[in-house]
Amino acid sequence: MGGRPVVALTRRLPGGVERALAERFDLRLRESDDPPGADEYARWLREADGMLCAVTDSLPAELLEATPRRTRILANFGVGVNHIDLAAARRAGIAVTNTPDQLTEATADLTLGLILMTLRQLGEGERMLRAGSWRGWRPADLLGGEVHGRALGLVGFGRIGQAVARRAALGFGMPVHYVTRSRPVTPAVPAVAGVTRAESLEAMLGAVDIVSLHVPATPDTHHLFDESRLRQMRPGAWLINTARGTIVDEVALVRVLADGHLAGAGLDVFEREPAIQPELLEQPGVVLLPHMGSATAETRAAMGWRALANLEAFFAGKPVLDPVG
Repeated sequence: MGGRPVVALTRRLPGGVERALAERFDLRLRESDDPPGADEYARWLREADGMLCAVTDSLPAELLEATPRRTRILANFGVGVNHIDLAAARRAGIAVTNTPDQLTEATADLTLGLILMTLRQLGEGERMLRAGSWRGWRPADLLGGEVHGRALGLVGFGRIGQAVARRAALGFGMPVHYVTRSRPVTPAVPAVAGVTRAESLEAMLGAVDIVSLHVPATPDTHHLFDESRLRQMRPGAWLINTARGTIVDEVALVRVLADGHLAGAGLDVFEREPAIQPELLEQPGVVLLPHMGSATAETRAAMGWRALANLEAFFAGKPVLDPVG
């Protein structure tokens, strides 16, 4: 097979990455940025040597194992790969890569922003102002919760969890407790005053005011926060999710919010995004963002360049930088 490798790009990318891809590969670029259909994925798997896909591109076994098939690598734009059937990719001989080191700081920043928005009712205040219903400053109006000094619990302590811990402990004086599945932890982070490892998830939930989720979407974490676990949280606590929507049972979350057990929630990800559980929209203590964790120009460009580097390494016969599975 002569010529440059054919690479299909499923979504539009910022920061000059598309131009660089076109210079290095025979690039198949979609003009639309709407989600591709299954027929498009199937065609690319037949016609392209590689695919640069995104975390919202569903690539199940029936697509990956269909024949004829030409694709040999899926370079994922993002960290999570739960949208790709990794077992099927292995059976089909398709390499999978991701971009794990590029979005840590942006997602940690957004996590703290979501904590501030949720506890301080910033979204509700802006909506009031834009609707023209603000009647001026009043002492008992829009009373949120203090962020400084609140106890924060982190479920998962990888790159993003550790970056959140540094910001919370050093910037907001928050006692930080975390749980992790025996992952080696960067020594400098637990050494920060006020950051400690909890004995168990259950013990931590009853000891913190805010719970922030930082685990991947896997069968083990699906609905990790079901109604039972949500009710193990302190009455009046807040839940923050910038990880993956499937970690939280949204129907159960609505119930514990509606009956007042939790004071609120800040969500950047959803179970069936872009579809949103309608009842979540009706909860006054909830802040909802459209999956913006990595949405800075610098981070999204860096993710694109990293995906490109994985493609270049693969087609040059070298080890990829970020193998998955």
